[in-house]
Amino acid sequence: MIKMNLYLISQDENNGYDTCDSAVVAAPDENTALNMNPLNGKKVDWNVAEKYGAWAFHKESVCVKLIGSSIDDVQGVILASCTAS
Repeated sequence: MIKMNLYLISQDENNGYDTCDSAVVAAPDENTALNMNPLNGKKVDWNVAEKYGAWAFHKESVCVKLIGSSIDDVQGVILASCTAS
C-alpha cells in the first residue's frame, strides 16, 4: 500500500465563470500536485495554457499546501471547487 499526500491547490489568476479556484488532490509529491489539472487529474501542459482555460495560465500562480495524507494508494483529484456559467 502506497500512501499519498493530500494537497490543497489553488489559484486566483483565472477567475470568473467556468473556472476552478481550488482543489484537494492526492499526489506522491508537491511537484505532481502543482502540475495536476483539477478538472480531470491529468498533467497540465503549461506550454498550452489555453487548453486548460478553467485553471491557472502559469504554474507560478498555483499555490500548493500539504494538508495531510491518504490511507491507501488513491491518486488524483479528490474534490474541486469550480464555478459554472
